[in-house]
Amino acid sequence: MSAADLHEWVTFLDDDGATWQFDVTFLASNYGCIYGRGCPGVFTERAPEYEHGCCTYGAHFVDKDDRKATLARAAELDDESWELKGHAEELGGPIHRNDDGEWVTHTVDDACIFLNRPGFPTGAGCALHQVAVARGERPIDWKPQVCWQLPLRFDEWTDDNGATTYILREWKRHDWGEGGAEFAWWCTDDPLAFGEDRPVWVTLRDEIVELVGEEPYRQLVDYLTDRTSAGAPVFLPHPQVRRRNPPG
Repeated sequence: MSAADLHEWVTFLDDDGATWQFDVTFLASNYGCIYGRGCPGVFTERAPEYEHGCCTYGAHFVDKDDRKATLARAAELDDESWELKGHAEELGGPIHRNDDGEWVTHTVDDACIFLNRPGFPTGAGCALHQVAVARGERPIDWKPQVCWQLPLRFDEWTDDNGATTYILREWKRHDWGEGGAEFAWWCTDDPLAFGEDRPVWVTLRDEIVELVGEEPYRQLVDYLTDRTSAGAPVFLPHPQVRRRNPPG
């Protein structure tokens, strides 16, 4: 690993003895999703004109509850909010089991069946996400879990002695499996996605709390705010920000 790829971490124990590790470099960075704002997408070539974002390959489901929740929300969509609703009905629903036995959303014309395309009256974007926003509700309560978790990655690991470690970090290419190496672009790898005026731990509060819970999030926030108010050294800038602003 080069110096440009180094991240800063904070680790603490909870009352149950579990260890929590947070990628401070990413969580304190100014990363922000740029879907609809020139996102090049995850094809093997940059293709911002398609406005696919990371919806190209559809969604995998983490479990039965995730699948059932998405189907319930899909039932609330109509033809005015979901461009491919009729197509989904012809297929017997928007979800199927693939050749590997995994439950996934159907893809149509190289993108998720829930993705409204450029030119649709609602504009390009996930139909589930768009309806949630229009109703003043949280998109994370509508979308498959993998879709709202990005670009966060939450891992759990238990050692031979039964001690558990929870890790929250940025989602990297390798988290997609072998296909991730083929992407022409991935958002946390590129300075283009680092332009927000607030840190990730603020902009993605709901997502982080959903993953780790209120108490670990509170401890993280206390650490970050206490450190800032105490005049501690500036956090290690995210590698992509350092690449955009090399020392000169």
